[in-house]
Amino acid sequence: MPPKHPETPPIGKGYVTRRVDRYRRGEHEHTNDAITEEVPVAMIYNDVPFAVMMVTPLDLEDFALGFSLSEGLIARQDELQSIEVRPQLEGVEIIMRVSTTTVEDRAGQQGERLLPGRSGCGLCGARMLEDAVRHPKPVGRGPTIDAVALERALDSLRNAQPVNAETGSVHAAAWVDENGKIAMVREDVGRHNALDKLIGAMVKANLDTEAGFLVVTSRASYEMVTKAASAGITLMAAISAPTALAIHLAESTGLTLVGFARPGSYVVYTHPQRLRHAAGAHA
Repeated sequence: MPPKHPETPPIGKGYVTRRVDRYRRGEHEHTNDAITEEVPVAMIYNDVPFAVMMVTPLDLEDFALGFSLSEGLIARQDELQSIEVRPQLEGVEIIMRVSTTTVEDRAGQQGERLLPGRSGCGLCGARMLEDAVRHPKPVGRGPTIDAVALERALDSLRNAQPVNAETGSVHAAAWVDENGKIAMVREDVGRHNALDKLIGAMVKANLDTEAGFLVVTSRASYEMVTKAASAGITLMAAISAPTALAIHLAESTGLTLVGFARPGSYVVYTHPQRLRHAAGAHA
């Protein structure tokens, strides 16, 4: 790796501190506030710039692997041969070597940059309709989860989000075991990025996607369902609403989709057989 410019910002804890003027109940104070970082991250495969994502600069190697898998750029972890994270003055470059030609094929010609991405972008790198709406293969059988396990995960998720605790402005994606214990959490200003980071971390840790379920602190958009199903996840619970296309994709892939998951209540939109309710009956 070339030496860093002395002014290159380090990859830190995901937020910075800024002086602000706070007004509350008629009183004013000049104080410090934690602000979420959001930086452009260039995804470069085999020297081909693929996309620029706006990302909270944490767990970037997890993000690189998860993004590569969920976007269909690689099919297996071993196809991502190397990852190099290079902080720059303008943001971060993630330089990757892959054993596939998918990126070159989708770029159309060598050196052509695909679409830039916002922090909430789920269409990054997609220029054709067939790329924009991908249909993952059906998921496996997966476990049957007691509703109390979902409740337990929701109760404990708040305390498992250190960046959000400081800033109040990032999403989380959490992998939860069958008993409702949170095994792993990743955070990011973009809900898709948080899920990509989690998927990458799960693959690196060799976690079984049929031995637990996913909880996300966002709405259940179709991109989130696509990424979850592509990873082999069989149940996804979101604290907000799903979209109609998300429900359609969840139904077609066999994924159990839960929305409005809050302590004491939730709505099951597809494949309710995987969620066992308190009364012992399936929905």
